[in-house]
Amino acid sequence: MIIDAHQHFWLMKDRKGDWPPPELAAIHRDFLPQDLAPEIEAADVGGTILVQSLPSVDDTRFMLELTEESETILGVVGWVEMKAVDAPDVIAELARSPKLKGLRPMLQGIADPDWIDDPALEPAVDAMMAHHLVFDALVLEPHLSALHAFARRHPGLPIVINHGAKPRIAEGHYRDWRHGMLRLAELPNVSCKLSGLLTEAGDQKPEALRPYIETILELFGAERVIWGSDWPVVNLAGSYAGWITQCRQIVPEADHDAVFGGNARRFYGLQGA
Repeated sequence: MIIDAHQHFWLMKDRKGDWPPPELAAIHRDFLPQDLAPEIEAADVGGTILVQSLPSVDDTRFMLELTEESETILGVVGWVEMKAVDAPDVIAELARSPKLKGLRPMLQGIADPDWIDDPALEPAVDAMMAHHLVFDALVLEPHLSALHAFARRHPGLPIVINHGAKPRIAEGHYRDWRHGMLRLAELPNVSCKLSGLLTEAGDQKPEALRPYIETILELFGAERVIWGSDWPVVNLAGSYAGWITQCRQIVPEADHDAVFGGNARRFYGLQGA
């Protein structure tokens, strides 16, 4: 089964001025399972991981409710205020749903790049591991050093970098990004999502992504790279079909089963998928 390990659903009425803004007309509307269904059917994708897009426990509950309506949602990555005193209790409550597979603080929007490198997170991390949850890291290049310290502090916590840490492809930046990713790839509990890169390329041609995709594969190895569409955000720069096709052309065919399904199944603990 092909698994899309990173996609979003949202209702604009719940976002109250949060991203996306009206000028991003392609994605400034509601997105629900019936909107994604034609895309995944055409791409022969059998299931997805639904990822949070608001720093809200209510948004996580909304996503978990959607899993009761859609068989294609294999798991949910939600949100919890991880430094809150009651974080372990909230995690335990949400984890009553077997579809909760992970948590994702929105690190890219936190002003302090060292927010993640803080022992105050330990009660929440302990609760995550007790409930067999993984950590999705929504980071940019400035966060990589602190994420490295966090990952070393918690070697038993499976971590996956979202969107390849959003390298500044449109600006041609590569060296510092690669160095930070190399250090993280040396840690066995860290994986990387092959997602979100298309929107980082700006006006550059699709070929500009190849060095970044190949570097992710080189550093993490095919066994720790997980494909995701980042739908509907991918619509800002291309299409669902175009992104999966481009990735399948670059990822060696011998690694397709792992990158496009097997790794997601193992990482998120998708029983029976």
